[in-house]
Amino acid sequence: MTSTLNIAPLEEWLAVSEKPLVIAGPCSAETEKQVMETAFGVAAIPQVKIFRAGIWKPRTRPGDFEGVGTPGLKWLQKAREQTGLLLTVEVANPMHVREAIDHGIDLLWIGARTVVNPFSVQEIAEAMAGHDIPVMVKNPLNPDLKSWLGAIERLNSMGLNKIIAVHRGFSFFNRSPYRNAPMWEIPLELKRLYPNLPILVDPSHICGNRELIPGTIQKALDLEMCGLMVETHINPGDALTDKNQQVTPAQLQDILSKLIVKRDSGNMQFSLKLEELQSEIDKLDEELLDILERRKKVEEEIKSMK
Repeated sequence: MTSTLNIAPLEEWLAVSEKPLVIAGPCSAETEKQVMETAFGVAAIPQVKIFRAGIWKPRTRPGDFEGVGTPGLKWLQKAREQTGLLLTVEVANPMHVREAIDHGIDLLWIGARTVVNPFSVQEIAEAMAGHDIPVMVKNPLNPDLKSWLGAIERLNSMGLNKIIAVHRGFSFFNRSPYRNAPMWEIPLELKRLYPNLPILVDPSHICGNRELIPGTIQKALDLEMCGLMVETHINPGDALTDKNQQVTPAQLQDILSKLIVKRDSGNMQFSLKLEELQSEIDKLDEELLDILERRKKVEEEIKSMK
């Protein structure tokens, strides 16, 4: 059963003159110099309105770079003062929420690892209650529309109505060129259920490989998603996290300049059905590749026995 969401229209609280809306910035804030140089680079791109940077990084293993923490928020404040860009950071607990709000961060986002835990989302929602702050919600790691919706509903129930969904792909264990399978039919179903809910696409986490990003961005626009969150670093080769999926500001500008932006068709049923069929073809292709690989192994085993 579809719940009712009270979502404020994006254009009522965020001025967007260029389409698509683009959020850009490094996976992680590493140094003040890196933050400032990247901010100036993306600020020169007309579509970019919001600067993103990871301050607290949820890492799989301890000992990996887990972000610079609160000192990085001051670097972001300086970037906003000098570029005019709005700021967004990821929050994973109430302490992060308080620190971000105290430092005047304009938008918050909840990451995929956090969205899977209703207890964490509830604590974050309660920490945000009473603050008129926009929040973006990434899809959970697994392809579970109910979990994604549940996180959005928890925020909405606490009086937060400036909400954006962010599609960043889903964990997928079969062989695939993507880091996280796009499974476009899921964000399309969300768009069908809640046409007033803005949906951005995070091609960086979908692809995991900068070479795949241009095609994925064009696909997102073809499916009428309203914007993008693209990891952008002044020198991706030196990045402390996710170096392979980050692009330079110049590369981002080049990608955006080549996009074909069409008007909204309003035909979501057609788009949804088309994507379902394409997804089915992709799954069949993966099964065929798996069968061929297994056949090759059997052939090699037969040869070794002769």
